[in-house]
Amino acid sequence: MSLAPSACRSPAELEARLRLHALPEIGPRRFAGLLAAFSSASAALSAPASAWRALGMPSGCAEARRSARVRDSASHALRWLEAPGRHLLMWDDPGYPALLAELADAPPLLFVQGDPQALERPQLAVVGSRRASRPGLDCARAFARALAEGGFAITSGLALGIDGAAHEGALAAGGQTLAVLGTGLERIYPSRHRDLARRITEQGGALLSELVLDCAPHAANFPRRNRIISGLSLGVLVVEASPSSGSLITARMAAEQGREVYAIPGSIHHPGARGCHELIRQGATLVESIEHILEGLRGWSQGAPAPAPETPIHPLLALLRAAPQSSEALAASSGCTLPQVLAALTELEVAGEVVCEAGVWMHRAR
Repeated sequence: MSLAPSACRSPAELEARLRLHALPEIGPRRFAGLLAAFSSASAALSAPASAWRALGMPSGCAEARRSARVRDSASHALRWLEAPGRHLLMWDDPGYPALLAELADAPPLLFVQGDPQALERPQLAVVGSRRASRPGLDCARAFARALAEGGFAITSGLALGIDGAAHEGALAAGGQTLAVLGTGLERIYPSRHRDLARRITEQGGALLSELVLDCAPHAANFPRRNRIISGLSLGVLVVEASPSSGSLITARMAAEQGREVYAIPGSIHHPGARGCHELIRQGATLVESIEHILEGLRGWSQGAPAPAPETPIHPLLALLRAAPQSSEALAASSGCTLPQVLAALTELEVAGEVVCEAGVWMHRAR
């Protein structure tokens, strides 16, 4: 089980958080409200039902928190975490993805299977239609491969169509890819992507979900997971989508979160291009090559302090020459936002100037 040292908590508190998480009507905001009101999940579980009602919690939650089903769910999760390669990230852990933590409804718990350090890499989401055309699938695979070769982790939803092609493209480049599931990690969906899920973890990527481990597919959970896909990423690339595609939900969430939105145009006669055309009309960047994506990301770093004329060195390099630092520490030291820092670090990594090891960025001596 992966818990950061500074976020160590008692086994009782860990189990209590898992029990709160197993309550179906306790989403991220209510979860946060309970912790804020009672200081801990253990105290929340011990509080009288009247205190829960005073906080506006659903009427059945106070009783359900002590049910056998909720206790069994927490016990099952604790047993699951005992196996290698299985981790739990909580929003007050240092290892929790910093960009995702900026969301007002960030998941309080994330189950991760694979390498959690993959979440610390600069990520780009590639999404699109489940019923994509062959050219669309080829395009998604090619863009994901090129972006992975450029140092980005590719994030998508493991769905059929564009999502699967994006994961495949990243794997073909020898890169890391992250799959955000709309089911529990014990219910890989669609089932035909079980082998793809296995290869993602074997190649240093990760599967992640905010849902309880045995959660089956439910339509309402897939739009919910889309905010995680966009929240983890610097930007979202939509390759092919109809106007009703869930990919447009991801793009809308990305825009609301302040992320870049990219769309690849297509023929006006192809239904799968209409969603992308709609995004472009709404202000998404029209993409014809990977350079159009990189140009957009460079905009993140325009606010970085300019180097002094007598020392023409990138400001982040100057900080890293002094001492290795995490991306969050660099953001605090430089005065830039975290997305600006991650975009700049990606360019420096591609240029061979820096390297990331175990979540810490270091200057690469030449």
